[in-house]
Amino acid sequence: MADRFDISQRKKDHLALCAGPNVAFRDKSTLLEEVELVHCALPEMHADEVDSTTPLLGKTLAAPVIVAAMTGGTDIAAKINQDLARAADELGLGFGLGSQRAMFERPQTAWTFQVREAAPNVLLLGNLGMMQAATMSTAQIQDLCGQVGADALCIHLNPAMEIVQPGGDRDFRGGLEVMARLVEELTIPIVAKETGCGLSRAMGERVMEAGVRTVDTSGAGGTSWVAVEEHRAVDPDWKAVAGELWDWGIPTAASVLQLQGLGLDIIATGGVRTGLDAARAVALGATAAGMAAQVLKAHKAGGYEGAKQFLQRVVMTVRSVMLVTGCRTVAEFRRAPKILGPRLGAWRPEASPPP
Repeated sequence: MADRFDISQRKKDHLALCAGPNVAFRDKSTLLEEVELVHCALPEMHADEVDSTTPLLGKTLAAPVIVAAMTGGTDIAAKINQDLARAADELGLGFGLGSQRAMFERPQTAWTFQVREAAPNVLLLGNLGMMQAATMSTAQIQDLCGQVGADALCIHLNPAMEIVQPGGDRDFRGGLEVMARLVEELTIPIVAKETGCGLSRAMGERVMEAGVRTVDTSGAGGTSWVAVEEHRAVDPDWKAVAGELWDWGIPTAASVLQLQGLGLDIIATGGVRTGLDAARAVALGATAAGMAAQVLKAHKAGGYEGAKQFLQRVVMTVRSVMLVTGCRTVAEFRRAPKILGPRLGAWRPEASPPP
């Protein structure tokens, strides 16, 4: 029987499960379907005039799209990372690595995270769990980022996933202090990133106090990482708890809405499946939208070319939606008229009861 506590086995499990059909949220959606954009019948511009370029973390994306964090630490992960980073680079998009914990604990796996040769210009996001960062010195983390040439480091927050994971973390104290230290001492920016359960406005305010200026929602409605761990669980009690928490979290669109107006750059990930989903997230206020599972599935079906073709269609859709809403720039697009459905509207900060 495979060792569920082994980190390489965990990464293999995650890849296999995320490419499969039974890890989605059951009854909770992203609520992106409740973002209705108002059609502009006279855009008064040529399609080529649409400017989808987007500044983020010191680089400029050709479109507000990122291939979100997925994997690393196994042989198969190396090929996936290199192919997807290369596709993102060629299209002018961003790319996120999976957790570099494996790379730190098992330096022999470091090569599986190396994508710079294949993607020399891509906006590259490193990735490390909060609890791992808490046990490491700033110099160790800086070295981890330097080895892959990361432009920024995502510190991922995943208490719901960890609490049900075989061998998962149990002590979540001191996270804000860790973030503040890394913001102060690292030479690259920090991104506060959830892992499938979304970020609230209160959490956005707290990480801002620590000096963070970019967040990744990783909201509910796409892959449920609690569900992934439910499939991996060996203890029947924790398997039952994971089953009850399968749909836990703040929907992705709700998280973007909650974080509006704080002055944060928002990367909207979590269940972003199509170009229209990405466009809705950006129109709602995200700086960029991130996609993971659908890109992985496109790669599984068609390799590098399949993934690149899928991402090209996403960009085409985003640009097309900008045109038919009469928006020349992404900044204009975020101000485009929109109608929010009642479930999403209930998440507006002003609609929430005081704490």
